[in-house]
Amino acid sequence: MNERSERAAGPASAAAVDPQGPWLVAGLGNPGPEYAGNRHNIGFMVVDLLAERLGGRFKSHRSRAQVVEGRIAGRRVVLAKPMLFMNASGGPVTALRDFYKVPAGNLVVVHDELDIDYPTLRLKRGGGDNGHNGLKSITRSLGPDYFRVRCGIGRPPGRMDVAAFVLRDFSATERKELDWFVDRAADSVEVLLSEGLEQAQQRFNS
Repeated sequence: MNERSERAAGPASAAAVDPQGPWLVAGLGNPGPEYAGNRHNIGFMVVDLLAERLGGRFKSHRSRAQVVEGRIAGRRVVLAKPMLFMNASGGPVTALRDFYKVPAGNLVVVHDELDIDYPTLRLKRGGGDNGHNGLKSITRSLGPDYFRVRCGIGRPPGRMDVAAFVLRDFSATERKELDWFVDRAADSVEVLLSEGLEQAQQRFNS
């Protein structure tokens, strides 16, 4: 990791990345099969693919999350899916960070983003929650200084309610690009861990 570039890209008070410590990559979503294909669950989709690449299977953890442990680019990684609803994501993420002794600078959250067009990625560190209830919950528990892999889903059409939009499955047209989008997001997590934020931004902030 290029620690200097990580610091430059984050807020002035950013915790340093610890290249020797474990990473926690939390994908956000809602638990249950009725939500599996929702736009709001793209974070789950990304960590599911990362787990598949590692050859791991999710198991229940006492933190009220499902986890897979493995290595990405030689780094120890815990992939996680909080099993509470989106607006309570902070509890399981905090419990996992404490259980696995994840350094403050080694947290990545993968989530949907309304204000980014589909299918566009943006990676950053720190910032506000932009009305996202999962981020709001995590920030309330841990502060805003964590990496975000922001998966653009765009704004709802016309006067559709935002809550209804994010809790609907991707449209037939969107699904034509969904596998590619999830694959690209998973790639961006791997590059973030192996090469740092600056390199990941250059390659994936399209």
